[in-house]
Amino acid sequence: MNLLIAVVLAYPLILIAVSLWRSRAVKSHADFMVAGRTVPVILLVGTLVCTWIGSGSLFGGAGLAYRTGIAELWFSFGAWVGLIVAYFIAGRVRRIAQYTVPDLLEQRYNAAARVLGTLAIILAYVTIAAYQFRGGGWILAIVTDGRISPTEGMYITAAAIVVFTALAGMVSIVTVDILNGTIITLAVLLSLPYMVFELGGVGEVLQNLPTGHTSVLGGHNVLWVLGVSMPTFLLLLGESGMYQKFFSAKDATAARRAVIGMVLGVVVIETALALLAIVGRAAYPALMEQTFIPGRPGSETVILHVARHGLPVLGGAALLAAAVAIVLSTGNTFLLVPSTNLSRDIYERFINPQAAEKRKLTIQRISVVLFGILGLLLLTQFTTVLQMALYAYSLVGASLTPALLACFLWKRVTAQGGVACIAGGLGSIVGIGVLSRLGVDFALTLGGTEFDFADSQYIVIPGVIISITLLIVVSLLTRPSAPEKWQPFFTEALE
Repeated sequence: MNLLIAVVLAYPLILIAVSLWRSRAVKSHADFMVAGRTVPVILLVGTLVCTWIGSGSLFGGAGLAYRTGIAELWFSFGAWVGLIVAYFIAGRVRRIAQYTVPDLLEQRYNAAARVLGTLAIILAYVTIAAYQFRGGGWILAIVTDGRISPTEGMYITAAAIVVFTALAGMVSIVTVDILNGTIITLAVLLSLPYMVFELGGVGEVLQNLPTGHTSVLGGHNVLWVLGVSMPTFLLLLGESGMYQKFFSAKDATAARRAVIGMVLGVVVIETALALLAIVGRAAYPALMEQTFIPGRPGSETVILHVARHGLPVLGGAALLAAAVAIVLSTGNTFLLVPSTNLSRDIYERFINPQAAEKRKLTIQRISVVLFGILGLLLLTQFTTVLQMALYAYSLVGASLTPALLACFLWKRVTAQGGVACIAGGLGSIVGIGVLSRLGVDFALTLGGTEFDFADSQYIVIPGVIISITLLIVVSLLTRPSAPEKWQPFFTEALE
Protein backbone atom coordinates (compact mmCIF):
# COMPACT_ATOMS: atom_id res chain seq x y z
CA MET A 1 0.00 0.00 0.00
CA ASN A 2 2.78 2.42 0.92
CA LEU A 3 4.51 1.59 -2.37
CA LEU A 4 1.36 2.47 -4.32
CA ILE A 5 1.05 5.81 -2.56
CA ALA A 6 4.74 6.53 -3.08
CA VAL A 7 4.51 5.82 -6.82
CA VAL A 8 1.43 7.98 -7.32
CA LEU A 9 2.87 10.92 -5.38
CA ALA A 10 6.50 10.66 -6.54
CA TYR A 11 5.93 10.25 -10.27
CA PRO A 12 4.50 13.76 -10.84
CA LEU A 13 7.38 15.23 -8.82
CA ILE A 14 9.88 13.46 -11.07
CA LEU A 15 8.16 14.85 -14.17
CA ILE A 16 8.15 18.37 -12.73
CA ALA A 17 11.87 18.04 -11.98
CA VAL A 18 12.48 17.01 -15.60
CA SER A 19 10.40 19.94 -16.79
CA LEU A 20 12.40 22.33 -14.61
CA TRP A 21 15.62 20.93 -16.07
CA ARG A 22 14.36 21.17 -19.64
CA SER A 23 13.06 24.71 -19.11
CA ARG A 24 16.65 25.89 -19.57
CA ALA A 25 16.33 24.98 -23.26
CA VAL A 26 13.43 27.39 -23.78
CA LYS A 27 14.93 30.52 -25.33
CA SER A 28 11.95 31.74 -27.36
CA HIS A 29 8.20 31.56 -27.75
CA ALA A 30 8.74 29.15 -30.67
CA ASP A 31 10.73 26.81 -28.41
CA PHE A 32 7.83 26.78 -25.96
CA MET A 33 5.21 26.15 -28.66
CA VAL A 34 6.93 23.70 -31.04
CA ALA A 35 10.22 22.71 -29.34
CA GLY A 36 12.26 24.53 -31.98
CA ARG A 37 10.95 22.20 -34.74
CA THR A 38 13.62 19.60 -33.92
CA VAL A 39 11.64 16.64 -32.53
CA PRO A 40 12.77 13.25 -33.97
CA VAL A 41 10.39 10.42 -34.90
CA ILE A 42 10.70 8.34 -31.72
CA LEU A 43 9.93 11.26 -29.41
CA LEU A 44 7.13 12.38 -31.69
CA VAL A 45 5.51 8.93 -31.58
CA GLY A 46 5.71 8.86 -27.79
CA THR A 47 4.13 12.26 -27.32
CA LEU A 48 1.41 11.68 -29.95
CA VAL A 49 0.36 8.40 -28.31
CA CYS A 50 0.44 9.85 -24.81
CA THR A 51 -1.65 12.84 -25.83
CA TRP A 52 -4.40 10.69 -27.30
CA ILE A 53 -4.51 8.06 -24.53
CA GLY A 54 -5.96 10.24 -21.80
CA SER A 55 -8.63 10.10 -19.13
CA GLY A 56 -11.20 9.68 -21.88
CA SER A 57 -9.67 6.24 -22.53
CA LEU A 58 -8.66 5.42 -18.95
CA PHE A 59 -12.02 6.30 -17.37
CA GLY A 60 -14.65 7.07 -20.03
CA GLY A 61 -13.68 4.39 -22.54
CA ALA A 62 -12.88 1.78 -19.89
CA GLY A 63 -16.16 2.50 -18.11
CA LEU A 64 -18.05 2.09 -21.37
CA ALA A 65 -16.25 -1.22 -22.02
CA TYR A 66 -17.15 -2.40 -18.51
CA ARG A 67 -20.84 -1.60 -19.07
CA THR A 68 -21.18 -2.44 -22.78
CA GLY A 69 -18.47 -4.94 -23.64
CA ILE A 70 -16.38 -5.25 -26.77
CA ALA A 71 -18.71 -2.84 -28.59
CA GLU A 72 -16.88 -0.05 -26.73
CA LEU A 73 -14.15 -0.31 -29.32
CA TRP A 74 -16.44 1.60 -31.69
CA PHE A 75 -15.63 4.56 -29.41
CA SER A 76 -11.95 4.10 -30.30
CA PHE A 77 -12.49 2.94 -33.88
CA GLY A 78 -13.41 6.43 -35.07
CA ALA A 79 -9.97 7.71 -34.06
CA TRP A 80 -8.23 4.77 -35.73
CA VAL A 81 -9.88 5.64 -39.04
CA GLY A 82 -8.98 9.27 -38.48
CA LEU A 83 -5.32 8.32 -38.05
CA ILE A 84 -5.28 6.78 -41.52
CA VAL A 85 -6.47 10.08 -42.98
CA ALA A 86 -3.97 11.98 -40.81
CA TYR A 87 -1.10 10.00 -42.33
CA PHE A 88 -1.79 11.44 -45.77
CA ILE A 89 -1.85 15.07 -44.62
CA ALA A 90 0.86 15.02 -41.90
CA GLY A 91 3.68 15.80 -44.31
CA ARG A 92 1.82 18.73 -45.85
CA VAL A 93 0.98 20.08 -42.39
CA ARG A 94 4.66 20.06 -41.38
CA ARG A 95 5.74 21.56 -44.71
CA ILE A 96 3.48 24.57 -44.14
CA ALA A 97 5.38 25.03 -40.84
CA GLN A 98 2.93 27.13 -38.88
CA TYR A 99 2.51 27.01 -35.10
CA THR A 100 -1.21 26.45 -34.46
CA VAL A 101 -4.38 25.24 -36.16
CA PRO A 102 -5.79 28.80 -36.20
CA ASP A 103 -2.64 29.78 -38.14
CA LEU A 104 -3.72 27.30 -40.81
CA LEU A 105 -7.30 28.53 -40.71
CA GLU A 106 -6.32 32.15 -41.30
CA GLN A 107 -3.85 31.20 -44.04
CA ARG A 108 -6.57 29.27 -45.91
CA TYR A 109 -9.59 31.40 -44.95
CA ASN A 110 -9.32 34.68 -43.03
CA ALA A 111 -8.85 36.31 -39.62
CA ALA A 112 -12.45 35.54 -38.57
CA ALA A 113 -11.72 31.83 -39.03
CA ARG A 114 -8.68 32.21 -36.76
CA VAL A 115 -10.75 33.83 -33.98
CA LEU A 116 -13.62 31.34 -34.20
CA GLY A 117 -11.19 28.42 -34.33
CA THR A 118 -9.37 29.73 -31.27
CA LEU A 119 -12.66 30.02 -29.37
CA ALA A 120 -13.67 26.45 -30.25
CA ILE A 121 -10.27 25.07 -29.23
CA ILE A 122 -10.25 26.90 -25.90
CA LEU A 123 -13.75 25.70 -24.96
CA ALA A 124 -13.05 22.07 -25.94
CA TYR A 125 -9.46 21.75 -24.76
CA VAL A 126 -9.96 23.30 -21.35
CA THR A 127 -12.81 20.80 -20.90
CA ILE A 128 -10.52 17.91 -21.86
CA ALA A 129 -7.78 19.18 -19.54
CA ALA A 130 -10.37 19.45 -16.77
CA TYR A 131 -11.31 15.81 -16.77
CA GLN A 132 -7.62 14.93 -16.47
CA PHE A 133 -7.79 16.86 -13.17
CA ARG A 134 -10.80 14.78 -12.14
CA GLY A 135 -9.07 11.55 -13.13
CA GLY A 136 -6.01 12.40 -11.07
CA GLY A 137 -8.25 13.10 -8.09
CA TRP A 138 -9.82 9.67 -8.45
CA ILE A 139 -6.40 8.02 -8.56
CA LEU A 140 -5.27 9.73 -5.37
CA ALA A 141 -8.56 8.99 -3.57
CA ILE A 142 -8.53 5.29 -4.45
CA VAL A 143 -4.87 4.63 -3.75
CA THR A 144 -5.02 6.37 -0.35
CA ASP A 145 -8.34 4.74 0.62
CA GLY A 146 -9.96 8.15 0.85
CA ARG A 147 -7.33 9.83 3.01
CA ILE A 148 -6.98 12.24 0.12
CA SER A 149 -10.49 13.12 -1.05
CA PRO A 150 -11.36 13.18 -4.77
CA THR A 151 -11.66 16.97 -4.56
CA GLU A 152 -8.31 17.39 -2.82
CA GLY A 153 -6.73 15.01 -5.32
CA MET A 154 -8.25 16.99 -8.16
CA TYR A 155 -6.61 20.20 -6.92
CA ILE A 156 -3.27 18.45 -6.44
CA THR A 157 -3.44 17.05 -9.97
CA ALA A 158 -4.41 20.40 -11.46
CA ALA A 159 -1.49 22.09 -9.70
CA ALA A 160 0.98 19.44 -10.94
CA ILE A 161 -0.23 19.70 -14.55
CA VAL A 162 -0.23 23.50 -14.53
CA VAL A 163 3.28 23.72 -13.09
CA PHE A 164 4.66 21.09 -15.47
CA THR A 165 3.14 22.77 -18.54
CA ALA A 166 4.06 26.32 -17.57
CA LEU A 167 7.74 25.53 -17.02
CA ALA A 168 8.88 24.39 -20.46
CA GLY A 169 5.88 23.76 -22.73
CA MET A 170 6.45 21.45 -25.69
CA VAL A 171 10.11 20.94 -24.82
CA SER A 172 9.25 19.22 -21.53
CA ILE A 173 6.25 17.36 -22.95
CA VAL A 174 8.15 15.59 -25.73
CA THR A 175 11.01 14.81 -23.33
CA VAL A 176 8.97 12.93 -20.73
CA ASP A 177 6.35 11.39 -23.02
CA ILE A 178 8.71 8.71 -24.30
CA LEU A 179 9.00 7.51 -20.67
CA ASN A 180 5.26 7.90 -20.14
CA GLY A 181 4.49 5.95 -23.30
CA THR A 182 6.78 3.09 -22.31
CA ILE A 183 5.25 2.81 -18.83
CA ILE A 184 1.69 2.94 -20.18
CA THR A 185 2.32 0.28 -22.83
CA LEU A 186 4.16 -2.21 -20.59
CA ALA A 187 1.82 -1.83 -17.61
CA VAL A 188 -1.39 -2.33 -19.60
CA LEU A 189 -0.08 -5.19 -21.74
CA LEU A 190 1.28 -7.09 -18.71
CA SER A 191 -1.80 -6.51 -16.53
CA LEU A 192 -4.23 -7.99 -19.06
CA PRO A 193 -2.82 -11.57 -19.28
CA TYR A 194 -2.21 -11.62 -15.53
CA MET A 195 -5.85 -10.87 -14.75
CA VAL A 196 -7.08 -13.42 -17.32
CA PHE A 197 -4.82 -16.08 -15.75
CA GLU A 198 -5.97 -15.19 -12.23
CA LEU A 199 -9.61 -15.63 -13.22
CA GLY A 200 -8.97 -19.10 -14.66
CA GLY A 201 -8.46 -18.36 -18.34
CA VAL A 202 -10.42 -16.89 -21.25
CA GLY A 203 -13.26 -19.42 -20.95
CA GLU A 204 -13.86 -18.56 -17.31
CA VAL A 205 -13.84 -14.85 -18.08
CA LEU A 206 -16.43 -15.28 -20.84
CA GLN A 207 -18.70 -17.31 -18.55
CA ASN A 208 -18.77 -14.49 -16.01
CA LEU A 209 -19.67 -11.77 -18.51
CA PRO A 210 -23.25 -10.58 -19.10
CA THR A 211 -25.04 -11.63 -22.27
CA GLY A 212 -24.09 -9.43 -25.18
CA HIS A 213 -20.70 -8.37 -23.82
CA THR A 214 -18.95 -10.11 -26.71
CA SER A 215 -21.41 -8.81 -29.30
CA VAL A 216 -20.02 -6.42 -31.90
CA LEU A 217 -22.88 -3.95 -31.38
CA GLY A 218 -23.54 -4.78 -27.73
CA GLY A 219 -27.31 -4.63 -28.22
CA HIS A 220 -27.18 -1.17 -29.79
CA ASN A 221 -27.91 -0.02 -33.32
CA VAL A 222 -25.96 1.73 -36.06
CA LEU A 223 -26.95 5.21 -34.86
CA TRP A 224 -25.38 4.43 -31.49
CA VAL A 225 -22.22 3.37 -33.31
CA LEU A 226 -22.17 6.69 -35.15
CA GLY A 227 -22.84 8.54 -31.92
CA VAL A 228 -19.80 7.10 -30.12
CA SER A 229 -17.35 6.74 -33.03
CA MET A 230 -17.94 9.99 -34.92
CA PRO A 231 -16.76 12.29 -32.09
CA THR A 232 -13.40 10.50 -31.80
CA PHE A 233 -12.98 10.40 -35.59
CA LEU A 234 -13.70 14.10 -35.91
CA LEU A 235 -11.64 15.09 -32.86
CA LEU A 236 -8.61 13.17 -34.10
CA LEU A 237 -8.67 14.98 -37.44
CA GLY A 238 -9.18 18.36 -35.80
CA GLU A 239 -6.91 17.70 -32.83
CA SER A 240 -4.82 20.83 -32.46
CA GLY A 241 -2.28 19.13 -30.20
CA MET A 242 -1.53 16.62 -32.97
CA TYR A 243 -1.07 19.36 -35.56
CA GLN A 244 1.10 21.38 -33.17
CA LYS A 245 3.28 18.30 -32.70
CA PHE A 246 3.47 17.83 -36.47
CA PHE A 247 4.77 21.41 -36.57
CA SER A 248 7.37 20.36 -33.96
CA ALA A 249 8.75 17.53 -36.12
CA LYS A 250 12.24 17.95 -37.52
CA ASP A 251 10.88 17.56 -41.06
CA ALA A 252 7.84 16.43 -43.08
CA THR A 253 9.08 12.83 -43.36
CA ALA A 254 9.38 12.56 -39.58
CA ALA A 255 5.80 13.79 -39.19
CA ARG A 256 4.42 11.11 -41.54
CA ARG A 257 6.48 8.30 -40.01
CA ALA A 258 5.36 9.31 -36.54
CA VAL A 259 1.73 8.78 -37.55
CA ILE A 260 2.51 5.13 -38.35
CA GLY A 261 3.91 4.65 -34.85
CA MET A 262 0.95 6.52 -33.39
CA VAL A 263 -1.50 4.18 -35.16
CA LEU A 264 0.20 1.09 -33.74
CA GLY A 265 0.51 2.51 -30.24
CA VAL A 266 -3.04 3.84 -30.01
CA VAL A 267 -4.71 0.70 -31.41
CA VAL A 268 -2.75 -1.64 -29.12
CA ILE A 269 -3.18 0.40 -25.94
CA GLU A 270 -6.85 1.29 -26.41
CA THR A 271 -7.74 -2.31 -27.26
CA ALA A 272 -5.81 -3.60 -24.24
CA LEU A 273 -7.50 -1.06 -21.95
CA ALA A 274 -10.94 -2.08 -23.22
CA LEU A 275 -10.18 -5.79 -22.77
CA LEU A 276 -8.79 -5.14 -19.28
CA ALA A 277 -12.00 -3.31 -18.36
CA ILE A 278 -14.08 -6.22 -19.70
CA VAL A 279 -12.02 -8.67 -17.64
CA GLY A 280 -12.63 -6.29 -14.74
CA ARG A 281 -16.39 -6.71 -15.29
CA ALA A 282 -15.97 -10.48 -14.86
CA ALA A 283 -13.81 -10.03 -11.77
CA TYR A 284 -15.71 -7.18 -10.07
CA PRO A 285 -19.37 -7.20 -11.19
CA ALA A 286 -20.37 -5.18 -8.10
CA LEU A 287 -18.79 -2.08 -9.65
CA MET A 288 -21.86 -1.89 -11.87
CA GLU A 289 -23.90 -0.87 -8.85
CA GLN A 290 -21.33 0.38 -6.36
CA THR A 291 -19.34 3.57 -6.39
CA PHE A 292 -16.09 4.27 -4.61
CA ILE A 293 -16.11 7.94 -5.54
CA PRO A 294 -19.31 9.50 -4.15
CA GLY A 295 -21.63 10.59 -6.94
CA ARG A 296 -19.52 8.98 -9.69
CA PRO A 297 -20.10 5.66 -11.51
CA GLY A 298 -17.90 2.85 -10.20
CA SER A 299 -17.55 1.47 -13.72
CA GLU A 300 -15.33 4.40 -14.71
CA THR A 301 -12.80 3.45 -12.03
CA VAL A 302 -12.44 -0.20 -13.10
CA ILE A 303 -8.80 0.12 -14.25
CA LEU A 304 -7.84 1.70 -10.93
CA HIS A 305 -9.78 -1.01 -9.09
CA VAL A 306 -7.82 -3.69 -10.96
CA ALA A 307 -4.55 -1.97 -10.05
CA ARG A 308 -5.55 -1.61 -6.39
CA HIS A 309 -7.13 -5.00 -5.78
CA GLY A 310 -6.39 -7.39 -8.66
CA LEU A 311 -2.65 -7.16 -9.22
CA PRO A 312 0.37 -7.89 -7.01
CA VAL A 313 1.96 -4.81 -5.44
CA LEU A 314 4.56 -4.23 -8.15
CA GLY A 315 2.05 -4.77 -10.94
CA GLY A 316 -0.45 -2.48 -9.25
CA ALA A 317 2.23 0.17 -8.80
CA ALA A 318 3.15 -0.07 -12.49
CA LEU A 319 -0.48 0.22 -13.63
CA LEU A 320 -1.10 3.16 -11.30
CA ALA A 321 2.08 4.83 -12.60
CA ALA A 322 0.66 4.32 -16.09
CA ALA A 323 -2.62 5.91 -14.98
CA VAL A 324 -0.73 8.90 -13.59
CA ALA A 325 1.27 9.15 -16.83
CA ILE A 326 -1.94 9.07 -18.88
CA VAL A 327 -3.53 11.86 -16.85
CA LEU A 328 -0.48 14.11 -16.71
CA SER A 329 0.70 13.72 -20.30
CA THR A 330 -2.74 14.42 -21.75
CA GLY A 331 -3.43 17.27 -19.34
CA ASN A 332 -0.14 18.92 -20.30
CA THR A 333 -0.92 19.02 -24.01
CA PHE A 334 -4.52 20.10 -23.56
CA LEU A 335 -3.40 23.08 -21.47
CA LEU A 336 -0.49 23.90 -23.77
CA VAL A 337 -2.65 24.10 -26.91
CA PRO A 338 -5.26 26.68 -25.74
CA SER A 339 -2.55 28.73 -24.01
CA THR A 340 -0.66 28.77 -27.32
CA ASN A 341 -3.82 29.85 -29.10
CA LEU A 342 -4.44 32.70 -26.67
CA SER A 343 -0.84 33.95 -26.68
CA ARG A 344 -0.22 33.60 -30.43
CA ASP A 345 -3.63 33.69 -32.12
CA ILE A 346 -5.14 36.48 -30.02
CA TYR A 347 -2.43 38.39 -28.14
CA GLU A 348 0.37 38.33 -30.72
CA ARG A 349 -1.90 38.44 -33.78
CA PHE A 350 -4.34 41.17 -32.74
CA ILE A 351 -3.20 42.90 -29.54
CA ASN A 352 0.59 43.23 -29.61
CA PRO A 353 2.18 41.97 -32.86
CA GLN A 354 5.57 43.46 -31.88
CA ALA A 355 5.70 41.84 -28.44
CA ALA A 356 9.12 40.69 -27.26
CA GLU A 357 9.81 36.97 -26.86
CA LYS A 358 9.91 37.24 -23.06
CA ARG A 359 6.56 39.02 -23.04
CA LYS A 360 4.92 36.34 -25.22
CA LEU A 361 6.31 33.59 -23.00
CA THR A 362 4.92 35.34 -19.93
CA ILE A 363 1.47 35.69 -21.53
CA GLN A 364 1.44 32.00 -22.44
CA ARG A 365 2.48 30.89 -18.95
CA ILE A 366 -0.18 33.09 -17.36
CA SER A 367 -2.69 31.56 -19.81
CA VAL A 368 -1.77 28.06 -18.63
CA VAL A 369 -2.64 29.04 -15.05
CA LEU A 370 -5.89 30.79 -16.03
CA PHE A 371 -7.07 27.84 -18.12
CA GLY A 372 -6.24 25.48 -15.26
CA ILE A 373 -8.58 27.50 -13.02
CA LEU A 374 -11.27 27.60 -15.74
CA GLY A 375 -11.00 23.81 -16.09
CA LEU A 376 -11.75 23.34 -12.40
CA LEU A 377 -14.87 25.50 -12.81
CA LEU A 378 -16.05 23.46 -15.82
CA LEU A 379 -15.98 20.25 -13.79
CA THR A 380 -19.19 21.33 -12.06
CA GLN A 381 -21.14 21.11 -15.35
CA PHE A 382 -20.75 17.40 -16.16
CA THR A 383 -21.53 14.10 -14.42
CA THR A 384 -19.14 11.61 -16.02
CA VAL A 385 -15.80 11.64 -17.80
CA LEU A 386 -17.44 10.05 -20.84
CA GLN A 387 -20.00 12.86 -20.99
CA MET A 388 -17.26 15.51 -20.81
CA ALA A 389 -15.17 13.69 -23.42
CA LEU A 390 -17.96 13.31 -25.95
CA TYR A 391 -19.08 16.92 -25.55
CA ALA A 392 -15.55 18.27 -26.05
CA TYR A 393 -14.87 15.90 -28.96
CA SER A 394 -18.14 16.97 -30.59
CA LEU A 395 -17.29 20.65 -30.20
CA VAL A 396 -14.00 20.22 -32.06
CA GLY A 397 -15.42 17.71 -34.53
CA ALA A 398 -18.38 19.80 -35.61
CA SER A 399 -16.66 23.19 -35.76
CA LEU A 400 -13.01 22.66 -36.68
CA THR A 401 -12.56 19.33 -38.43
CA PRO A 402 -14.72 19.89 -41.55
CA ALA A 403 -13.15 23.30 -42.20
CA LEU A 404 -9.65 22.00 -41.49
CA LEU A 405 -9.97 18.95 -43.75
CA ALA A 406 -11.43 21.12 -46.51
CA CYS A 407 -8.17 23.10 -46.45
CA PHE A 408 -6.31 19.99 -47.64
CA LEU A 409 -9.00 18.14 -49.59
CA TRP A 410 -11.22 20.68 -51.44
CA LYS A 411 -9.77 23.46 -53.58
CA ARG A 412 -13.22 25.01 -54.09
CA VAL A 413 -13.81 25.83 -50.41
CA THR A 414 -13.94 29.59 -49.81
CA ALA A 415 -13.19 31.86 -46.89
CA GLN A 416 -16.89 32.50 -46.38
CA GLY A 417 -17.64 28.77 -46.45
CA GLY A 418 -14.91 28.00 -43.91
CA VAL A 419 -16.08 30.71 -41.51
CA ALA A 420 -19.73 29.64 -41.84
CA CYS A 421 -18.71 26.03 -41.14
CA ILE A 422 -16.79 26.86 -37.96
CA ALA A 423 -19.48 29.26 -36.72
CA GLY A 424 -22.27 26.81 -37.50
CA GLY A 425 -20.60 23.87 -35.79
CA LEU A 426 -19.64 25.90 -32.73
CA GLY A 427 -23.03 27.60 -32.50
CA SER A 428 -25.00 24.36 -32.93
CA ILE A 429 -23.12 22.38 -30.24
CA VAL A 430 -23.15 25.21 -27.70
CA GLY A 431 -26.69 26.25 -28.65
CA ILE A 432 -28.18 22.76 -28.35
CA GLY A 433 -26.41 22.28 -25.03
CA VAL A 434 -27.72 25.56 -23.61
CA LEU A 435 -31.27 25.14 -24.95
CA SER A 436 -31.56 21.60 -23.59
CA ARG A 437 -30.64 22.90 -20.13
CA LEU A 438 -33.45 25.44 -20.53
CA GLY A 439 -35.92 22.63 -21.20
CA VAL A 440 -36.00 22.45 -25.01
CA ASP A 441 -36.52 18.85 -26.16
CA PHE A 442 -34.23 17.53 -28.90
CA ALA A 443 -35.40 13.91 -28.74
CA LEU A 444 -36.52 12.09 -31.88
CA THR A 445 -37.81 8.57 -32.41
CA LEU A 446 -36.00 6.79 -35.27
CA GLY A 447 -36.62 3.16 -36.14
CA GLY A 448 -38.61 2.68 -32.98
CA THR A 449 -35.80 3.96 -30.74
CA GLU A 450 -35.73 7.38 -29.11
CA PHE A 451 -32.55 9.43 -29.47
CA ASP A 452 -31.91 12.62 -27.54
CA PHE A 453 -29.72 14.71 -29.82
CA ALA A 454 -28.84 17.02 -26.94
CA ASP A 455 -27.21 14.05 -25.20
CA SER A 456 -23.40 14.02 -25.35
CA GLN A 457 -23.48 10.71 -27.28
CA TYR A 458 -25.51 12.14 -30.16
CA ILE A 459 -25.02 15.93 -30.14
CA VAL A 460 -22.24 15.64 -32.72
CA ILE A 461 -24.67 14.40 -35.38
CA PRO A 462 -26.77 17.59 -35.78
CA GLY A 463 -23.63 19.68 -35.29
CA VAL A 464 -21.78 18.01 -38.15
CA ILE A 465 -24.81 18.09 -40.44
CA ILE A 466 -25.15 21.85 -39.92
CA SER A 467 -21.43 22.65 -40.28
CA ILE A 468 -20.83 20.54 -43.41
CA THR A 469 -23.99 21.84 -45.05
CA LEU A 470 -22.87 25.42 -44.45
CA LEU A 471 -19.35 24.63 -45.67
CA ILE A 472 -20.57 23.25 -48.99
CA VAL A 473 -23.51 25.56 -49.68
CA VAL A 474 -21.79 28.83 -48.75
CA SER A 475 -18.62 27.85 -50.66
CA LEU A 476 -20.60 27.07 -53.80
CA LEU A 477 -22.50 30.36 -53.53
CA THR A 478 -19.37 32.51 -53.16
CA ARG A 479 -16.44 33.36 -55.42
CA PRO A 480 -13.69 30.67 -55.54
CA SER A 481 -10.50 31.39 -53.62
CA ALA A 482 -7.44 32.58 -55.50
CA PRO A 483 -4.93 29.80 -56.33
CA GLU A 484 -2.33 31.23 -53.94
CA LYS A 485 -4.78 30.55 -51.10
CA TRP A 486 -5.10 26.81 -51.69
CA GLN A 487 -1.86 25.84 -53.43
CA PRO A 488 0.30 25.51 -50.26
CA PHE A 489 -2.21 22.96 -48.88
CA PHE A 490 -2.02 20.75 -51.97
CA THR A 491 1.75 20.70 -52.42
CA GLU A 492 3.14 17.33 -51.38
CA ALA A 493 5.94 17.29 -48.85
CA LEU A 494 9.38 16.60 -50.25
CA GLU A 495 10.67 13.20 -49.14
